[in-house]
This record gives sequence, structure tokens and C-alpha cells, in this order.
Amino acid sequence: MTTKTDVLIVGSGPAGLTAAIYTARAQLSPIIVEGEPSSTSDQPGGQLMLTTEVENFPGFPMGIMGPELMGQMRSQAERFGAELVTAKVSKLDLSQRPFKAWVGDTEAAPTYEATSVIIATGARALMLGVPGEDRLLGHGVSTCATCDGFFFRDLPIVMVGGGDSALEEAIFLTRFASSVTLVHRRDSLRASKIMQERALANPKITVRWNSQVTEIMGDTKVESVRLVDTVTGAEDTMDVSGVFVAIGHQPNTELFADQLELLENGYLKVHDGSLTSIEGVFACGDVADHTYRQAITAAGSGCMAAIDTERWLETQGH
Repeated sequence: MTTKTDVLIVGSGPAGLTAAIYTARAQLSPIIVEGEPSSTSDQPGGQLMLTTEVENFPGFPMGIMGPELMGQMRSQAERFGAELVTAKVSKLDLSQRPFKAWVGDTEAAPTYEATSVIIATGARALMLGVPGEDRLLGHGVSTCATCDGFFFRDLPIVMVGGGDSALEEAIFLTRFASSVTLVHRRDSLRASKIMQERALANPKITVRWNSQVTEIMGDTKVESVRLVDTVTGAEDTMDVSGVFVAIGHQPNTELFADQLELLENGYLKVHDGSLTSIEGVFACGDVADHTYRQAITAAGSGCMAAIDTERWLETQGH
């Protein structure tokens, strides 16, 4: 059986849920396919479900836990009539309207037919894949210096990476940390020359060349890291309170990479606010934002996508 809807939202992070709140209040009865709890790239609530305390989202002066914030957004969307489906879209056909989406068996009839689609599948931070990383994520392991740097005031931390983002975040972290050790697997950085000059001139930043983090250790929070020299193979440990990983992000565009126009870095290309390369398909949040990647900017873009969708549907007689 195929369910028909005016608005189908794929993804349920801050962008998707904000789009759901706005479209539901506009009485468009959106359906949100929110993802699966077991999925690392498409889980309900997005990346904030992996975050502990959020202190930079307006309206919560004492901070709020990431999962709690997403739970409140979810309840707010449901309050206005949005329908949330805990499942993962396995196939999306954007070649003609109504657009078609499958959950599960793609050989069966489409699960949903939609006049418009809002894509809010987000992006995922590339991780090191070393022991202790998953277990201590949100407990000293972070992928967002802007989000979590404040928690490491006067504490030693490690930043892993060698590009512009890693150096920019390392410089930012020197506002809080007692020291920042930049761990890079090679003997030269790939960041721009001006970023290298700024980072290497900062007295709080030191570089561990030809080094890799092979394990992150600690019982309930990060206490130390194990490092290996990529040239000699020698190992040693370093006592740190935080490990920041900045080796890149991967937008979750697998469902529609061959249907929608992408930027060179793989993110969805949008214009006129949130419109993608196909009329009636809109995008918001980290799947289209490779610059800011904050919960508040994702929520703002979700609002934009909802309003753009509502106005477009009006032109279609809905």
C-alpha cells in the first residue's frame, strides 16, 4: 500500500524537524522518515543524538542534552500533526512527480508518493576508527570545536588532522585549552600556507609529526591517547582530556547522488534559498551546508526549506 502526501521529509535532525514543525503548522500534514536507531549515517535526531551537553542553542541558558533537545523538537513536530516514521528510505525516485520513496523492499510498490520532498539527511564526521573512539564520543571525543571547546578550559587536548579545518579549530581551541597538540600522520600539513603560519605561530599549539592516534583511553571520559610514529613504529602514550577529530565530513547523499546536482565536495547544491536542481525538491541542514554545520543554522535552514516548500505547493494548486 502506497501512502500519498504533499510533503515528505527525509531525515530528522534539527533541519528536518524544524521543517516538520513549520510544514505541520501550515497544515500540510508532512510525513518524516526519520531514520533507524542502528544507522550511523541516518539515525533519528541526527548528530545531536551523539552529543552530551549543548550550550550554544538559544533558549537554554543552562544548556540541554543533545538527545533531550531533539526529543523536544520531535514532540513539537508531532504536536502540530507531523507523522514520524522510524525507518530508513532505501530508494528515492525523483525523476517525475509525484516523487516516490521506498522503505525496505525496493521491488515492492513505493511506500510513499509525495508532491514535494525536503531532504535533511545531514552529514557525518569521518572518524579515526580506533579503539575507545565510539565509546568515548561525547565524553571527551568530539568532532566540533565550536560546540565543545568551552568544556575543555585549562585542559590539554589533541587535535587530529592537517587541513584548514583542523588548524582553524586548533586555533579556536587555544582560547580554552591549556595546550593543543596537533597530531598529523605526515611530515607536512595540507592546510593553506596562511593557516599553517597562524597555527605554528601560536604558542599553545605543538605538532606531533608523522604520528597517528591508535587508541583513545579512559573509563568514563578521555584520559590519554596511544600514539604510533608512522616512520619508526615507536609507540607512546599522552595524557589528554579531549580528542578532537577534524579529518573531514561526508554528506549523506547516497540516495540521490545520481539524481540531484552536487557541489564538487559532494554536498547538495541549492539555490534561491533551499531549492535543489529539481523543482519541488528542497534541501536543508548539513547535507547542503559545508561551512557552518551548527544545530542552529541547520534549524534555520529547515525553516527556509519549509517556507519555500509551502510557497511552491501554492503555485501547484495545493
